[in-house]
Amino acid sequence: MAQIFVVHPDNPQSRLLQQAGDLLTQGGLVAVPTDSSYAVVARLDDKAAAESLRRLRGLDERHHLTLLCRDLAEISHFAKVGNTHYRLLKMATPGPWTFILEATKEVPRRVSHPSRKTIGIRVPDHRVARALIDAAGSPLLSTTLIPQGETHALNDAQDILARYQHDLAAIVDGGACPLDPTTVIDLTGDEPLVVRVGRGDPAALGIQM
Repeated sequence: MAQIFVVHPDNPQSRLLQQAGDLLTQGGLVAVPTDSSYAVVARLDDKAAAESLRRLRGLDERHHLTLLCRDLAEISHFAKVGNTHYRLLKMATPGPWTFILEATKEVPRRVSHPSRKTIGIRVPDHRVARALIDAAGSPLLSTTLIPQGETHALNDAQDILARYQHDLAAIVDGGACPLDPTTVIDLTGDEPLVVRVGRGDPAALGIQM
């Protein structure tokens, strides 16, 4: 049964997050609040956990998973970031944005898009999510926690426990968080392409729809 770690949303207890990070290291999946709903996360280097994450959501290999990173420097380690991209990312991070970028060799091929070799990347503007990344010691592979066959993400730790108590190793309960998804922008073409509009306003980054 999944463990629940109740943490303060603005000053999360490092001891509890380290316990959650240890469960990730052991191959478990963990639900964590972000600035755009709860996400389920796994370690990037854990093949079995990545497969479990896709299975939990009912996703095939062509669905972009997202790396939750701590900062822009970490993004540059896992995605190819040109000068133009760097300026855009600097404006947008941390925040409710997901960027599709070409993955570097540091990203296992099994988690990048099979034909495009791309990956979703973002820096969440949420202290609990970033603290869990710190506890894990590396970016976390993630996807929004939307039950199969539904369209809305879960936002309550007890609801998540009721549905996934046998599928998750832990739930980090940082309270309710926004339910709007991230805005997704594909940066692999000549011009930024808005794939999905969510909490982030593309105009704030100078991107026209």
